[in-house]
Amino acid sequence: MPHIRPVSDLRNNFADISRMVHETSEPVFLTKNGYGDMVVMSMEAYERKQFESEIYFKLKEAELEAKSTDKRYSHEEVFSDLRSRLADKVDK
Repeated sequence: MPHIRPVSDLRNNFADISRMVHETSEPVFLTKNGYGDMVVMSMEAYERKQFESEIYFKLKEAELEAKSTDKRYSHEEVFSDLRSRLADKVDK
């Protein structure tokens, strides 16, 4: 169940909201005059959402590319390419 609080709680009960977002890893939705206004979440939850969004975007990109070409790669080719890219990053 989502946590919904009035935006005034951010000022009046900041410590409680901070504790809640860190303990639950869930966002708190803040309302202003009865309407949604902001979302507060921990840095860890935000970074996780960003990472997940990036993964979904990359998977969608790969899916569109797979539909537009008949070229396929074996797992050996993929992992070989990844290893060389990682080695290049480590060398820099």
